[in-house]
Amino acid sequence: MGKRYFCDYCDRSFQDNLHNRKKHLNGVQHLRAKRVWYDLFRDAAAILQEEQTKKPCRKFLQTGQCDFGSNCRFSHMTEQDLEKLSAQVQGEQRSRELRQEGADVPPGTIEDWLEKRAQRLSTAQSN
Repeated sequence: MGKRYFCDYCDRSFQDNLHNRKKHLNGVQHLRAKRVWYDLFRDAAAILQEEQTKKPCRKFLQTGQCDFGSNCRFSHMTEQDLEKLSAQVQGEQRSRELRQEGADVPPGTIEDWLEKRAQRLSTAQSN
């Protein structure tokens, strides 16, 4: 049967040849899955800046659901979410400044990292 190509972003496989791979890599589903994956690793400052420039999504505010999900061009963040995100950005900036000054900043524990990762993954799956 020939070689098969497995796409980690889309979690699917297909017969590996130039035509099939090119068609898949340029497909809408693959590009969306790839974008969602890389959005998981963006820093809070970039997310905050992007969300502040967007207008609120009316459908999401009224019903709590949006047909476009993560592809919506409007913001699905509430005022409280934006405040939490801005507080997180300020905290990260303070810790960066302290590290540059040479102050001892205790690193986060692995449990903190795992908790944050689980939250990011759950929000990504809900969108």
